[in-house]
Amino acid sequence: MSKDAKAPLSAGGFRFKVRGPREFYGGLALIGLAILALFASSNLPGQQGFAFGPGTAPRIFASLLAVAGGLVALTGLLADGPKIEKYAFRGPIYVLCAILFFAATIRGVRIGPITIPQLGMVPATFMAFMIAISGSREMRWVESLLAAVGMTVFCVVLFVYLLGLPFQLWPNF
Repeated sequence: MSKDAKAPLSAGGFRFKVRGPREFYGGLALIGLAILALFASSNLPGQQGFAFGPGTAPRIFASLLAVAGGLVALTGLLADGPKIEKYAFRGPIYVLCAILFFAATIRGVRIGPITIPQLGMVPATFMAFMIAISGSREMRWVESLLAAVGMTVFCVVLFVYLLGLPFQLWPNF
């Protein structure tokens, strides 16, 4: 065999092709997250006899997440899937801004000479949802307002009435 001749692809070694990159790399990310969770819970005591320890549930869920990630990654190897698109920063930035807005206005905050008033749960939740929804390029005002009202009512019912958490509902000017 001459120097320039190449060996056929089937000669030696395992070769695979990623057919569904979203699934494959998403599965790898889930496996990585599971490994991180297993590492974070490694110093917690596990199951002792029939009694669960504080580290048992995190290890079980992390193991299940690793198995699910492996299945998702395997799907990316066996089935054709869409390519990975460019990452859009607009949505995550708006969601982050909504979280920061909610955190600053639910109880009010003073940062140096700037005082952000305490809006209470209802206005802070509604406005945070509207900020987060604005991150989508497909936003429609009527649907967004209805979703924000519905989620605000859900949050008030859940946290204030069902869980009994002491949130102030309206501004106290």
